[in-house]
Amino acid sequence: MEGQMKLHIFNPEHDIALAADMERFTAPHAGRQMRASLGFLPAFWAEHGDLVLVDDVEAAAEAVRHMKAFARDVRFVSTADLSHIDASEIEDVEPWGWDKTLCFQLTKVNMALQRLLPNADRLARIRQISSRQFAAEHLLPALTAMDSRLIGESRYCSSTEEVDRLLRDNGRSVIKSPWSCSGRGVRYVGAELDEHGRGWLRNVMAQQGGVTVEPLYQKVCDFGMEFFVDGLTSGKTMVRYCGLSLFDTTSGAYSGSILATERDKRDMLARNVDLQLLDKVTEAVTDLLATSLSGVYSGPLGLDMMVVANADNSSDGLLLHPCVELNLRRTMGHVALALSPDEFGPRRLMRISYSSGKYKMRIMTTGENLLNTCMV
Repeated sequence: MEGQMKLHIFNPEHDIALAADMERFTAPHAGRQMRASLGFLPAFWAEHGDLVLVDDVEAAAEAVRHMKAFARDVRFVSTADLSHIDASEIEDVEPWGWDKTLCFQLTKVNMALQRLLPNADRLARIRQISSRQFAAEHLLPALTAMDSRLIGESRYCSSTEEVDRLLRDNGRSVIKSPWSCSGRGVRYVGAELDEHGRGWLRNVMAQQGGVTVEPLYQKVCDFGMEFFVDGLTSGKTMVRYCGLSLFDTTSGAYSGSILATERDKRDMLARNVDLQLLDKVTEAVTDLLATSLSGVYSGPLGLDMMVVANADNSSDGLLLHPCVELNLRRTMGHVALALSPDEFGPRRLMRISYSSGKYKMRIMTTGENLLNTCMV
């Protein structure tokens, strides 16, 4: 019988592959290490009997053995295994993110999988919407216009002269390459660039066409919202809110998440942001993205946000930046949601660390005080 299982793939090099926009692309060493070390992650959200593509089947099985209580009964397969599998038995492919490189690799392994992959037009549109330029021009302005307690400005620049002008106006800024690279591709600068920074800017513009420039806000805390997009085949796109993501970063790169109920996470955020405003943003995001993603994308996505201090004191309290980053892919926030407890389960922390050439994942039971400390 056809369509009995899904094929899941953890391809964390996805954002860098989007920037490269090549079929034959070799990910940087760090990306290959993360994929090799954490390829088992889809076992936490897959269904029983699904396939998970990994570099090393035995290593993936051993990693999951230590976290068996959280994992589904999946079948880990290598590329060699995948080449011999009857693709008619696979009903869908669910990667971390869609890009030209992944599609090329899958068709090279098993051409029969091509029927399940996005075509060139959809891939191009996914890449375009994944760019920071799209969020800066189509999402952030619409959100910030809704309420005076929302803040955020991001300008896409295709020339160094535009960048220089914005840097002088802002005083302190953040320059970002168009496609997110897990903390890379981001520079914090003053009113002008030094020689090294200018060389980096020219290089990014030559490779990716431009950059975004944002004022440097006084951040109080990071968090995110996770969503899922349905309806690609039915013709009616629906964006469903999945939950909050409370996470830590180290030098701009993701390092861990709080695993707690939605109610607990909302209680933590309530100290810094009006929950009614948060719900208003959630509703607006689902409407805006349903229009933008219609006929283009189905699957998970995440929207990074932050609470910032009100620098000009024009109103009381803190302000909400509703769109720091749009990730048109699965995120570590979605991983955290798959691992989060029910109302009777203990709160935990999920940590991703790097040592001895490998990335490691830990799930630790913790107490409320430590959870609250993560949100300070």
